[in-house]
Amino acid sequence: MSKHTQDIRPAIVEREEQLYAYIRGSVRMDAFALIADRLPELVNWLAGKGAEFAGAPFFRFNTLDMDGESVVEAGVPVASTPEPEGDIGMAVLPAGRYATVTHVGHPDQLFGVVTAMREWAAREGMEWDMTMVDGVEHWGCRTESYLTDPRVEPDMSKWEIQLAFRLAD
Repeated sequence: MSKHTQDIRPAIVEREEQLYAYIRGSVRMDAFALIADRLPELVNWLAGKGAEFAGAPFFRFNTLDMDGESVVEAGVPVASTPEPEGDIGMAVLPAGRYATVTHVGHPDQLFGVVTAMREWAAREGMEWDMTMVDGVEHWGCRTESYLTDPRVEPDMSKWEIQLAFRLAD
């Protein structure tokens, strides 16, 4: 058990489907900025299309390979579907039961929060909607939502970030 485990008390919530716009990329975790830096581009594109935002911007981890490339989406929940163009697509986050926890602090601290969530799930007998294929995690839905607007609060140590991992049925 790590020192993080006692700090993590995820809530299990039922979520409805959520429409979102995204830009997808295949990135190494040490080069995550390649996808993260596309989020403002997506937000600006949606604003230019007059899209109604329906939640906080997020990153969706479709596959996760800490030693190789991971497929990640920079996404924004929307209320209606603008016509996709270029490498901007539209998709739906699936409905289901999710374990969620909100972290207040720098995004660099998320590795410890994720470790604690994994320990919590193992201790509670919870299973993720995730399969392993050749050492790569394939997630049904795993998101990292940025609840703090960096234009309002530039100090990353004060950001609120919600992790939501879909549970297996």
